[in-house]
Amino acid sequence: MVRSDYFDDPAAPRVNSVVPSVTVAVQDDAGRLLLIHRTDNDLWALPGGGIDPGETVRQAGIRETEEETGYRVGITGLVGIYTDPRHVIVYSDGEVRAQFSICMRGVVTGGTARTSGESSEVVWQPVDRLDELDIHPSMRLRIDHAVDSSRTQPYLT
Repeated sequence: MVRSDYFDDPAAPRVNSVVPSVTVAVQDDAGRLLLIHRTDNDLWALPGGGIDPGETVRQAGIRETEEETGYRVGITGLVGIYTDPRHVIVYSDGEVRAQFSICMRGVVTGGTARTSGESSEVVWQPVDRLDELDIHPSMRLRIDHAVDSSRTQPYLT
């Protein structure tokens, strides 16, 4: 399914759904961040996706990360909760979704890197080279918050 992201765009279509989703920020011992190159919008992002019926936020983060990257993770904390009506996500099936994302921190507990139908590349990106990648502003905000070691409380937008 193809996806288009609008940010602060008055021409964005009217939202017809809100679906809770998760993202997981995983850094390795060298401080690099686990990122995927998404197949639906051709942007770089933290692994993540929608919460399935019957699963917890934590379970969704673990499942989505393994599905998209090949890595099993443990969830270690909360980065923040992101709801921004200026970020509108349009899918090719007619769904027009408002952003609602819970971003967590995680650590790798097993697995090996592999792509999926949702990820064309899986990389460990040095944080000081994030500007080399095409990242949506709402995702970049979550990433910046995740790598900000001075923050002790979760973000709420």
